[in-house]
Amino acid sequence: MVPRYARPAMTAIWEPEARYRIWFEIEAHAAVKMGEMGTVPVAAGKALWDWWATEPKVDVEAIDAKEAVLKHDVIAFLDWVAEQVGPEARFMHQGMTSSDVLDTTLNVQLVRAADILLADLDDLLAAIKRRAMEHKYTPSIGRSHGIHAEPVTFGLKLAEAYAEFSRAKKRLIAAREEVATCAISGAVGTFANVDPAVEVYVADKMGLEVEPVSTQVIPRDRHAMFFATLGVIASSIERLAVEVRHLQRTEVLEAEEYFSPGQKGSSAMPHKRNPVLTENLTGQARIIRSYAMPAMENVALWHERDISHSSVERFIGPDATITLDFALARLTSVIDKLLVYPERMQKNLDRMGGLVHSQRVLLALTQAGLSRDTSYRLVQRNAMKVWESDGQLSLMELLKADEEVAAALTPEQIEEKFNLDYHFKHVDTIFDRVFGA
Repeated sequence: MVPRYARPAMTAIWEPEARYRIWFEIEAHAAVKMGEMGTVPVAAGKALWDWWATEPKVDVEAIDAKEAVLKHDVIAFLDWVAEQVGPEARFMHQGMTSSDVLDTTLNVQLVRAADILLADLDDLLAAIKRRAMEHKYTPSIGRSHGIHAEPVTFGLKLAEAYAEFSRAKKRLIAAREEVATCAISGAVGTFANVDPAVEVYVADKMGLEVEPVSTQVIPRDRHAMFFATLGVIASSIERLAVEVRHLQRTEVLEAEEYFSPGQKGSSAMPHKRNPVLTENLTGQARIIRSYAMPAMENVALWHERDISHSSVERFIGPDATITLDFALARLTSVIDKLLVYPERMQKNLDRMGGLVHSQRVLLALTQAGLSRDTSYRLVQRNAMKVWESDGQLSLMELLKADEEVAAALTPEQIEEKFNLDYHFKHVDTIFDRVFGA
């Protein structure tokens, strides 16, 4: 985790003290249920929670010092708690195994992280929707292969992003649900020394569902899907970021990142206004996606359990969620403050002498009785003259002067095919589909 790309609320989930607090809650809830069942004295669970009610500081350094000697993090934690609570603490962890605590804790952390990310997505969706409505009918050129194609609106570009991030939200909700499981099943997951009722109780208290069959660990296909979902969301972030970067190019300059007073774009060239935020988002997306692969490789553990997944998750759990949280917040700010230049969009639309209307003329010629191949040839030979003139010639005027075209279409019919508004007649339909009627 790089502090430069971290926000406090998400970072707090992964702090050592936060992890140890979740460990305690799991152990204490289990002790309470075991007390109700007569497995351990009722006083054991009560002693744990009475101590916890004093709001003790978790001494991370003391626990880490014990781990340095014991070479086992959970045992170090249990020993430290026992020193604070007294003799009743010996009933903690009865019949449990370390993975019961570690895996359930990881899933609690991932659920809490997902809740922050879902709130981030809501903020981003709100910003995109606001700007999409603002530019619903702002004419812009659509590009395929980076080349002028046909007219769109800038609002439609943003509607595409809104629909994509709406899908991202649905996927994250599903991934959150899938990873929200609890395992308190003991060594190799047979419940030999801990009753399944304890698992049910702890799961309920921690806001989780029971894992149907956990071996000694919760199956990692759940986590693979979670991190894969984060990777897909990161790709959607990059897609919108790349669009902004292309639109900010000097030759295009239809939109650009907000450039604040006093900001400097280059150490050498005072004129520069660089798309640094969206370039940064592209880089962060690469990092987040890279965590999906090790999560998938964690699925194949030996037999009932090995710990080859453990070190991986110590990296990817915090790093992927913290980075994605930062990236979503940054993208929201970019969209919220995005500078949009409708006049430049119109200028770019007009730049190539009406070539963007070529398909309408092609279709009109076919409807007038010409073959598609002939129609295409007639339009293309005039379009290439405009292209080679770098937009200095007018496609409309060349078509009017073309005898073969004029034999099929009147000047008025040709002019009608260059009506920009024609391309926007279904914008309302698309918006209704994306945002609701």
